[in-house]
Amino acid sequence: MAERVVVDPLTRIEGHLRMEMEVEDGTITNAWSETTMFRGIEKIVEGRDPRDVWAFVGRICGVCTGVHSLASVVAVEDAIGSHIPKQAQLIRDLVLTSQEIHDHVVHFYHLHALDWVNVVSAAKADPEKAVEFAKSIGSNWKLNSVDKFQQVKDTLNSVLDSGQLSIFTGGYWDHEDYRLPPEANLMAVSHYLDALQFQRSIIRINTVFGGKNPHPNFLVGGMACTIDQDKSETVNQVSIDQIKNWVAEIHEFINGVYLPDAMAIMGVYKDYFDIGAAAPNFLAVGMAGATVRGDHMERTMGYTHTDIIPGVLLNGDYSKVHELNPDLFKEYVSSAWFAQDDKNEGKHPFEGDTIADYTGPKLPYKWLGDNEEYTWSKAPRYDGHVVQVGPVARILLAYAQNEPSTKRLVDDALKKLGIKLEQLNSTGGRTLARALEAVTTSEAMTNVLLPEFIEGLRKRDYDVFDSSKWEPSSWPKESEGFCMMEVARGSLSHWTKIKDGKTERYQAVVPTTWLAGGRDPEGKMGPYEESLANGKHPLANPEEPLEVLRTIHSFDPCMSCAVHLLDTEGNELVKVITQ
Repeated sequence: MAERVVVDPLTRIEGHLRMEMEVEDGTITNAWSETTMFRGIEKIVEGRDPRDVWAFVGRICGVCTGVHSLASVVAVEDAIGSHIPKQAQLIRDLVLTSQEIHDHVVHFYHLHALDWVNVVSAAKADPEKAVEFAKSIGSNWKLNSVDKFQQVKDTLNSVLDSGQLSIFTGGYWDHEDYRLPPEANLMAVSHYLDALQFQRSIIRINTVFGGKNPHPNFLVGGMACTIDQDKSETVNQVSIDQIKNWVAEIHEFINGVYLPDAMAIMGVYKDYFDIGAAAPNFLAVGMAGATVRGDHMERTMGYTHTDIIPGVLLNGDYSKVHELNPDLFKEYVSSAWFAQDDKNEGKHPFEGDTIADYTGPKLPYKWLGDNEEYTWSKAPRYDGHVVQVGPVARILLAYAQNEPSTKRLVDDALKKLGIKLEQLNSTGGRTLARALEAVTTSEAMTNVLLPEFIEGLRKRDYDVFDSSKWEPSSWPKESEGFCMMEVARGSLSHWTKIKDGKTERYQAVVPTTWLAGGRDPEGKMGPYEESLANGKHPLANPEEPLEVLRTIHSFDPCMSCAVHLLDTEGNELVKVITQ
């Protein structure tokens, strides 16, 4: 008889996720992905001025904050017919790409690396050998020194001697499947600390253009920042010089630290390229930062990889790109706690609703998987297909369309690791894809986006706002618009209907919903579930489910994006009035 195993909460993610599994003879045979928070932002913005909605949806998540705001303003611009100036678009692209790289670095080092790196083991390492290890994997980071590694080792030992592991408390440090030698662990822990400093620098780009972070400021019709070389409180030469330095730092860290670390670590855990596969279908509208809007899938002007068309890869054929048709999106609530007349009917986002209807057991509950409804996450499908979104989807889409940088990076990685392209549909593949994508994204920032923006400034192009559609009197009486945008975790789309100057209906279909959703009416599992329950996933010790963490973390869950909080009685918790 199968043993039932629950991981709740699954940590080092954004938000609340519970995984239930059935395990036989050390292998997972069934799984349920259970989002245990409610999302209600869509209802909150109904009836509001569409120009204000970005500020509300930006609060969906404190990590993915700016991307929701940007998706919202583009969806509204699509609905009202606004087209923003080129400099405003380049600023948005710089914000998007810097946020994406920031997210990938935080994910790898601070959320996912501890699944592979044994912190306790690092305290036993020889700092000189750690420097040699770093050189051997091609890491040319300026802080790879004996003094630095010795300092990290001394700090670790002092923490261990105190009997408390601080932020590393609760790790499965005695698990038998940690494989890195102590010197590799010491290097990785040192880079973990370096990444804390790095993320502080990179996010300043969002702060310069958005005024603050998290929750930077945006504007329907352009950007809220102004450009004036003669004023200190605007974007000026000083801030541009700072951004140049930060972009150079990004390029250095990604190529000298992140990519070598990811390649080396996943090379040691190469069997994870055969573990964690989900549905062999992938969806993306382009490479990182790609943004399209409207029925004609109009691409924004600043995007660097214009040859990569939106597409879908189906049934494990990673050479044939099918044209993406957003009319084929449907969300199902058959396994979710939402009210709908026909629970088995899929709804297109323009027609969907978000009405909470909790039918589950009272807390504390022991098992949810026996119930037909067991999650707050809807289950999106593309033309009936379960699809994966995210960096691996974008990498595969770009590879299929022969994008030169992606093809070079992927081919080099496959050769060094001794794996095949189809093995990227795996725990290891999702982890590696983020590092590969960080390289192409940093190249785009360094070689295209920032130079184009600076060239515009040289020509005294300071226009960042289209005022022609600002007043509601210039809008159609009724309109609808949507935006699809490639952000850190995958394809994000916002869908809005506007009537008489107010938001009539609003839906956000986020990457984590595509990935974390439960079963649909046909019983097809979502990607989280299938990645564990495909018959090949190990779980050696249910008391220390390290293997489960590795696979689910490879998706980089953001449950706050998929859901939001409601009290147990269904009552409003707080009301905020702005003016």
